[in-house]
Amino acid sequence: MKKIDFMLTTFRDGFQSVFGARVFSKDYLPLVEYVANECGITHFEAGGGALFQSQFFYANENAFDVMDAFRAAVGPKANLQTLARGINVVALKSQPRDIVKLHAVLFKKYGISTIRNFDALNDVHNLIDSGRFITEAGLKHEMCVTMMELPPGCSGAHEVDFYEKNLRALLDAGIPYSSICFKDASGTSRPQKVHDTIKMARSLLGKDVRIVFHSHETAGTCVAAYLAAINAGADQVDLDIAPISGGTSQPDIITMWHALRGTEYTLDVDINKIMQLGDRCKEALKDYFFPPEAMRVEPLIPFFPMPGGALTTNTQMLRDNGLMDRYPEIIAAMGEVVKKGGFGTSVTPVSQFYFQQAFNNVMFGPWKKIADGYGRMVLGYFGSTPVAPDPEVVRISAAQLKLQPTTDHLTVIEQDPKRGIAAAKDLLEKEGLATTDENIFIVASCEEKGIAFLKGNGTIGVRKNPAKSETAPAPVASSTPGSTAPVAYDIDLNGRNYHVIVDGATALVNGTSYPFGVKESAVPAAAAPATGTGTGQPVTSQLPGLVLRIDKPVGSRVKSGDPILILESMKMEITIGASHDGIVAEILVAQGALVQAGQILAIIR
Repeated sequence: MKKIDFMLTTFRDGFQSVFGARVFSKDYLPLVEYVANECGITHFEAGGGALFQSQFFYANENAFDVMDAFRAAVGPKANLQTLARGINVVALKSQPRDIVKLHAVLFKKYGISTIRNFDALNDVHNLIDSGRFITEAGLKHEMCVTMMELPPGCSGAHEVDFYEKNLRALLDAGIPYSSICFKDASGTSRPQKVHDTIKMARSLLGKDVRIVFHSHETAGTCVAAYLAAINAGADQVDLDIAPISGGTSQPDIITMWHALRGTEYTLDVDINKIMQLGDRCKEALKDYFFPPEAMRVEPLIPFFPMPGGALTTNTQMLRDNGLMDRYPEIIAAMGEVVKKGGFGTSVTPVSQFYFQQAFNNVMFGPWKKIADGYGRMVLGYFGSTPVAPDPEVVRISAAQLKLQPTTDHLTVIEQDPKRGIAAAKDLLEKEGLATTDENIFIVASCEEKGIAFLKGNGTIGVRKNPAKSETAPAPVASSTPGSTAPVAYDIDLNGRNYHVIVDGATALVNGTSYPFGVKESAVPAAAAPATGTGTGQPVTSQLPGLVLRIDKPVGSRVKSGDPILILESMKMEITIGASHDGIVAEILVAQGALVQAGQILAIIR
């Protein structure tokens, strides 16, 4: 029988697909050690992708330290693999060559063996330098062709001939590689197309090249696609373990083991140990909030291809901002955004661009506000899209972003004074932080949030259920004295709805867990809302979000539309502009503050 290899994705793609990558390493590293020592699994996805940023943004952990700990848990022989996005590496913005090279050097330093490297646009130019740097650092380079199914009624890309053209371009570019991966982050590729694509690749590459197929169960066809890939000559698929498997993540090892029974293929695992592993994983993650949409199949996904890893990230952000009721509208708007965006594969960062533009089309009106990433993509600042974007969308994007289309995005990136090692060093020195290679890469990848982490101002955004322990929680004063059962509230505050569960010393607010303490105190006089102290024109927020920075302090003279503050909402930087010409008389929020839609942020006179 032929052994089919698999990579265990639980600790990266699984976490991203279910939890938006918001998991504390202390909760899963003991499980990693058990998997390595007891279950015979030697190939792990151990970081990269969205997990790199999330460890800084939400877990307040240093991703490099976590990689070190992962290597210590599995020993020196295991194959630890991470995910990189070509010239974006592990950021949402493209990086110059010096940062792309530093990524490979640092990931090798912190115990990684293999980097799977893809470009969402399948632009070969975005993989040449990144693939070379990965190999030069002494790592294995798994080179990718990205896949998905186009929404019905669309044509021009994402068929077998399209993937053959892209594979030939990668080979003709002479990029060094150790394996080839066909990556479908949305799980929408038809099984027959998967079979024909892998068969084409096997014919083109020969019998000795390692071929990997990666997909998600989001559309409910992943096991069928995996069987199609295996029968066409794939050597490896990616699998997961319960309770992370299925839904928006990869199929379960047990499911795939069962699907291969009676065939000429085997996973060659001790199925009894794998079943025990699932029980241990459930125990390790029992306190985490599992979004319901992450645990089910969505048959309509082929109509608006949203990757599993992005779907739950976005729905959780909608929950956090009290906007989950708009989710059906946003997803419905995805189809048009994909059709007019040039058919880049729906995988990070393009999947995020699609969602952000669909979000904006719903919240502000169709094409009234171009998301920065989406606009830059259709204008060519991430490379060449598979087909030409809609000309009217290109025109609108150029006008709103005040950018002209480009066919030389690599030069633009290299010449940007705000990117690269020198820019990161300057920022670190300005903040009084050490200019180590690690800090340089953290700042280049995580920007303001990286600085906040390095200065000790990182925040926690891991979503857990209310704490449940065998010992009674520390007593806290309560509006229901003597009550020990969880108490649920639905709160309407400033037009936003919050579902709050109070249990002991923990509150679960719209799925996010917060520790708190309460004590009796004198009731102060109610504070008046921040509305300004005198006459002037208010500047309000259209969306809920976090104040990322203040560009115009009090006393600044501004013209209508000039940026005053920058909010971060739904992973976008939202510019809050001046309502009219004048002088900034008051700023009513501080950097780092959370604001609501309609809240007054500044006064201009």
